[in-house]
Order: sequence, then C-alpha cells, then structure tokens
Amino acid sequence: MSQQQYNLIVVLGATASGKTRLGVDLAKQLNGEVISGDSRQVYTGLDIGSGKDLAEYGDVPYHLIDIIEPGKEYNAFQFQRDFFKAFADINQRNKLPLLVGGTGLYIDAVVAGYEFVQVDKNIPQREQFAEMALADIQQILLELDNAAYDATDITVRPRLYRAIEIAQHESSQTTPPIKTILPDIKPLYFGIKWDRSVLRQRITLRLKERLENGMIEEVEGLLAQGVTHEKLEYFGLEYRFVSQYVAGEISYEDMFDKLNIAIHKYAKRQDTWFRRMERQGATIHWLDGTGDINQQAQAVLSQFKTC
Repeated sequence: MSQQQYNLIVVLGATASGKTRLGVDLAKQLNGEVISGDSRQVYTGLDIGSGKDLAEYGDVPYHLIDIIEPGKEYNAFQFQRDFFKAFADINQRNKLPLLVGGTGLYIDAVVAGYEFVQVDKNIPQREQFAEMALADIQQILLELDNAAYDATDITVRPRLYRAIEIAQHESSQTTPPIKTILPDIKPLYFGIKWDRSVLRQRITLRLKERLENGMIEEVEGLLAQGVTHEKLEYFGLEYRFVSQYVAGEISYEDMFDKLNIAIHKYAKRQDTWFRRMERQGATIHWLDGTGDINQQAQAVLSQFKTC
C-alpha cells in the first residue's frame, strides 16, 4: 500500500469496546493529545455514566471534557466549533490530534465538514407531540430521515423532537445541505470490533461495575445540584434510568434490566452509523478486540505517515 498523509487519528467503536485505552496508548506513542468525541463527556459531573475514565489518561492531555455545566445545552454545531479550536491549538504545538469517541454525529461534524444551520424549536409542534404516543412520533422521523432515525436516541422525546425539526428544515430546502470547506482534515480511522455476544458481556459487566462504583450517587449529586429529572432524561441511558430509580418510579432490578437493554440497543445504533460512514467512503481499519489492538494499530500506522 502506498503511504498517504493524515493529520488526525479517529478512534471509534461501540460503547464498552475499549476506545479510550487505545486512544491514550496511541497518544503516548505518537506525541499526541486526545479530543473527546462523546456527546456527554463535555458536561461536568457526568463522569461515571459517560465513561470519562480520566485515570486512564495519565500525562496525556485531553480536550472537550468537562467544558460545560450540565444544566446547559450543547450540540454538534458547538462541538464542531470547539473541535476545530482544539485541533488548531494541538497542531500549532506540533502534536498529533486524536479524536476518540462513539458519537457518530460528532465525528461526522468534523470529518465531513457539515455547515450547520441554526434551526429554531417548533414549539407548537412540540406541544402537539407531547400529546402523541412515542411510537407515532418515532414513525414520523423514520419517514422523514431514516439515517437520522438510526443515529438518534429515539426513546428521548427532546432528542426525537429536535431530529424531526432538523429533518423538516432540510427537506424544505430546494438545494442539498451545504458542506463548507473547513480546516483540511485528513483522518486515519481505527475501529475496535468485538463479536456481538462478547460485546454484550462487556456492556453488562461494565454496567454492574458502574452501579457498584458510584453511578447512583453521581445521579443523586446532580439532582442535589439542581439538575432536573427532565434534564437527566435528555442525557439518556444511565442518567435516564438511574434518575427514575432515584425518584422511586422503578425498582433496582427494573432499572438494571431496562438500562442493560437500552445500552445494547445504543451499541447497535453506533454500529449502524459506522457502517453508514463506510458506505459514504470512510476507510475504517477494524481492530480485533480479542487481540492486541495496539499492536494491530501499529501495523496499520507503519503503512502511513503524518502530514
């Protein structure tokens, strides 16, 4: 294979696949710094549930973690802006940026150079949706934009409403969505792949560990700080179901079972997004999670060079 230049390494994969460990190891070996590509790690206080695993970083600098209070909103448009600032800063210091995360939209916001259009909330429509069954609203998004349907946590009403508003805006345009020429990003993609049954075991084990190591107390602390149950619902997954448990709405067993199922479904949606990236031209070098993923990554890196 002929050598090609890259100026960004992207480490992606489903939840519980081992992205952080690989990203940190590569950053140490390549004089790099990690930029988180996770939609929840930007928030302070969302530590255990979002899997920040800050102890793994050691001396490796990281960016876009703990940059906003949990009561505020943060989206892909803001992430794109903040990423390019961090990217430029790391480059200026002659270091290599590594984007590590599993939020597909955030990764695409960087590598595809989307020009985001600010779309206002449709309050009358949201009031109408509030009276409708969740499945009926999900069907609306599916018919509008099946890619957005796959990428969105369709069990969280605010996220579902927002995805519909964006899809409606895009469908109303007479020209295709514009992509802007932004900083020249030349990504080298690494993905970590596990057999589905093994990944399911890893997800369940990690969930047990997080619950035993303070995730419930983390949610109680967020509520004590004034973060509402509604906001925790918006954060999805762990924060939604643990919030319901803390509120006395479901039992511990129900919380665990529902959360376990929800995380497995989320992992499938992540895989769907990554396959979509490949269909659109991204070359993802998949590493076998059961082997030495660092060694596998080094074998790929030997075929390439940085800019």
